[in-house]
Amino acid sequence: MTTSSNNRYEIPCLASHCLEPLHQLEQHLLAAQTAIENWFREQWRKTPAPFYSSVDLRNAGFKLAPVDTNLFPAGFNNLSEDFIPLAVQAAQETLERLAPGCLRILLIPENHTRNTFYFENLYTLQDILHKAGFEVKIGSLLEDIDGSKEINLESGRSLKLESIQRQADHIKVNDFMPCFILLNNDLANGIPKILQGIKQAILPNVNLGWHSRLKSKHFQHYEQVTKEFSQLLNLDSWLITPYFSFCTDVDFMQREGEDCLIEKSQQILQATQKKYDYYHIKEKPYVVIKADAGTYGMGVLSIHEAKEIQQLNRKKRSDMMVSKGSRPINKVIIQEGVYTFETWNEAVAEPVVYLLGQYVVGGFYRVHTGRGVSDNLNTPGMQFEPLPFIQACNIPDHSGQQKGKCANRFYVYGVIARLALLAAAREQAEILKPAE
Repeated sequence: MTTSSNNRYEIPCLASHCLEPLHQLEQHLLAAQTAIENWFREQWRKTPAPFYSSVDLRNAGFKLAPVDTNLFPAGFNNLSEDFIPLAVQAAQETLERLAPGCLRILLIPENHTRNTFYFENLYTLQDILHKAGFEVKIGSLLEDIDGSKEINLESGRSLKLESIQRQADHIKVNDFMPCFILLNNDLANGIPKILQGIKQAILPNVNLGWHSRLKSKHFQHYEQVTKEFSQLLNLDSWLITPYFSFCTDVDFMQREGEDCLIEKSQQILQATQKKYDYYHIKEKPYVVIKADAGTYGMGVLSIHEAKEIQQLNRKKRSDMMVSKGSRPINKVIIQEGVYTFETWNEAVAEPVVYLLGQYVVGGFYRVHTGRGVSDNLNTPGMQFEPLPFIQACNIPDHSGQQKGKCANRFYVYGVIARLALLAAAREQAEILKPAE
C-alpha cells in the first residue's frame, strides 16, 4: 500500500538508547566527504555498477547497515516526484555507458497479473526511460497474452503489455526490435527459454537472477568492501556491516541442517554481544534467518536465542519451506539482526535507497504499523513514504542549519547504499568473469 505524508519534507524520528556511535559515524563521513567521493570514483572505474538496484537499510541508532540488495528493483512509483529529473539524468548517463547508441529498450516485467502497485512501478520506470530519450515497450513472458493487453491503473493511467516473439537469435514485440533488454524480472524460477541464447544485450545479466545468485555471496563482497572503506576512514567496520554466515542442505520441516543453524546462530549472537558490550548497548542481540536466494520478504525468521530453532512450531517451519514462486528453501543466510529505531507516525520504519548506475536517485521509508523494531517489515500491511532527502542524499549540508533535523542522515544512507552497490558490482564482475 502506498501513502503520502502531509509534509513531503518530514523526517522520521530516530528513537534509540545509544546514538553516540552513529553520530560519530556521521561525523566521520561528513568530514571525509571529499576522500569518500574520490574513493567511489576510483572504485567505479575499476568495477562498473549494475544498471539499477535498491538497498534495504536498517538504522539502529548505534549501527547502520544494509540487510538486502535487490538487482531487479520494483517500487519506482514510491519515489518522490522531485527525484524524477535526477533519475532521468542517471538513466541517460548509465545507458550511454552500458549500451552506447541504443535507443530502443524492451522492458520485461515480473509475471504479476493482479498486483496493481507493481504495474504503477512499471509505468514509472517506463516513464523515466522515455524522458531519458528512449523508446520503450513492455514485453510480457505470460503465455496467455495474445498480442497485447491494456492495464488500467488506479492512478488513472494505463499500461500496455505486449507478447514477446522470438526471431532467430533476437526477441521483439510486433515490429519493434530492441537493441537491448531490461529485466525487471528476477528470474527466480530460472532463465525462460525465449531469452536463452539471444544476441541482444540483457541487463541485468541473466546470471544475476535469484535462480543462481546468493545473498551470502553478496555479503561476502560487502564485508570486503567495508573493510577497505573502513581502513580509509579509520572506522570500526562493524558499525556498517552485519555479521553473517550460511547453511546448506536445510529442511525446516524435516529438521535437516538444524545443527548448522544452531551453531552459526550462536556464533553470531555471541560476536554481536561482544560488540554490544564494547559500545554499552543494552539491547538484546538477535539473528535473522532467511532464504539465501529470493525476495518479497518470504522465508524470513527472527530469533534472539539459538535454542528457539528447536522450538519452532509447525506454522513457522512451514513458512521457512518455500520462497517466491514456491521455490523450496534449502540454503539460508544467518544474518546479525539490525534493529530499526526509526519511526514514522509512531510506526516502525526502514529506509530503502534506489540507485540507477552509480547514482542515488531517491528512496522511500517502508513503514509497518503491525511490526516491531526487530521484525521484518517487508510483509503484507507495509506502507511507503518517499524519502525527503532532496539534496542531502548526494550533497551533505555542512552549514549546520539542518542540525536537529538530521538531514545529513540521508547523505550517510547514500554512502552505505553505494557500498552495497559496489559489493553488487564486484559480485556481477565475478559472475560474468567465466564467460569472458
